[in-house]
Amino acid sequence: MESSRRTLCSLSLLCVLLDIQLEGVLGATHVEIEHHLEMGRKLLAAGQLAEALSHYHSAVEGDSKNYLTYYKRAAVFLAMGKSKSALPDLTKAILLKPDFLAARLQRGNILLKQGNTQEAREDFEAVLQRSPDHEEARDQLMKANELEELQEEAHATYHQGDYSASITVLERVIEISPWDPDSRELRAECYIRMGDPQKAIQDLTPTTKLRNDNRGAFLKLSMLHYSLGDHHESLNHIRECLRLDQDDKECFTHYKQVKKLSKQLDSAEELIEQFRFQEAISKYETAMKTEPKIPLYTNLAKERICFCLVKLNSALDAIDICSEAHQRDPRNANVLRDRAEAYILNQEYEKAVEDYIEAKEFDSEGERNDLKEGLERAQKLLKVSKKRDYYKILGVGRSANKQEVIKAYRKLAQQWHPDNFQSETDKKEAEKRFIDIASAKEVLIDPEMRQKFDAGEDPLDPESQQGGGGGGHGWPHHFNPFDSGGSFHFKFQHN
Repeated sequence: MESSRRTLCSLSLLCVLLDIQLEGVLGATHVEIEHHLEMGRKLLAAGQLAEALSHYHSAVEGDSKNYLTYYKRAAVFLAMGKSKSALPDLTKAILLKPDFLAARLQRGNILLKQGNTQEAREDFEAVLQRSPDHEEARDQLMKANELEELQEEAHATYHQGDYSASITVLERVIEISPWDPDSRELRAECYIRMGDPQKAIQDLTPTTKLRNDNRGAFLKLSMLHYSLGDHHESLNHIRECLRLDQDDKECFTHYKQVKKLSKQLDSAEELIEQFRFQEAISKYETAMKTEPKIPLYTNLAKERICFCLVKLNSALDAIDICSEAHQRDPRNANVLRDRAEAYILNQEYEKAVEDYIEAKEFDSEGERNDLKEGLERAQKLLKVSKKRDYYKILGVGRSANKQEVIKAYRKLAQQWHPDNFQSETDKKEAEKRFIDIASAKEVLIDPEMRQKFDAGEDPLDPESQQGGGGGGHGWPHHFNPFDSGGSFHFKFQHN
């Protein structure tokens, strides 16, 4: 008996102690919850949303039966632009307190913006059932009804092929439900069918965040960017698709194509930067075979091959390719600039001037110094060529090296030496030609003088050198063998 009594007393004491401890724990938890709610409120008011959310997380964990904590956390999610995260909290708050009208109204507003007219209408009607004079709920219910009608009209006009009318209706649809991916995707499809891929991209881009696992949008965005020649952006989007599902067959097939082409185009540009122009040409020719269907990539390849041929001093080939590139893309200032340089190489200065003038017309803001400087140089060369063109005198190209210049000089000097002619008229003409031939040789074998001539300035023309004065043909270094009055005996200089 004594033993039983002692046991009962011990159990009773333990129960009392447990009750005391439980009360202490519950009391502390309540205090902590209030602290988190207060801190959340202050941080939310201060705009420190991430910190406020952290405190509301703790408050919800501490008391999962308090509808207000869910509602307040939903408010933070909304402030952060995370409406999808706010919805479950609002739903939980309504489950805990079915007559909580503020939560129902807020959830209805989110559902309406998401384009979910049926569920939004149910929330607005529930608010009006308990509060018939609720003005906001009545207005939003009218919007839900309007939205439903507009959605039906947009789909009807789309299926009838009236894409312009569908776009007009969808503008109002998206105004009411900006978080609805379906409406944006439908309008994007309308833009695609109307041939406006840029606007389609603008509509599709936000849908990748509005819809979970939107691989279809990433694939379509990738294909649109690819069709516009933006292979880098295309590659970025298709990689996002594969991040969501690496086994997606459509995305993987497109990824292989984009990656292959993008690698070839990037490699070609790297070769140009390394002055390996012939290899760059080969790489661009390969890229055209990789993607023969989309004109933009062929246009790009032709443009860059044109540029490379100019750098390789292949004037005639450059003119042919540049002309083809110009025909494919008439408003491309780069192609016109490069063809102008090819014409300069081929000593067709008037055509070079014409191309530079046309290229400048497409530089509406006048910001391209390369076009301005190129035009000035072409105009100088044209002016000089009407006096003396040393390349034409010797019959060599602008890319001729020193040995080629000397070889041409020797041949012409033998042909036009005055001693080869008998009559006084022929001898004077030969003297004039011989002076020009010797002048041409002196200018073109001297790097400094040749550079001046290539820039459109005649280094032997007093007018060009001094900005005026007498003209006429000068002898290199002011030495004229015919001024001595005696018989001149021709002798080669082996430079």
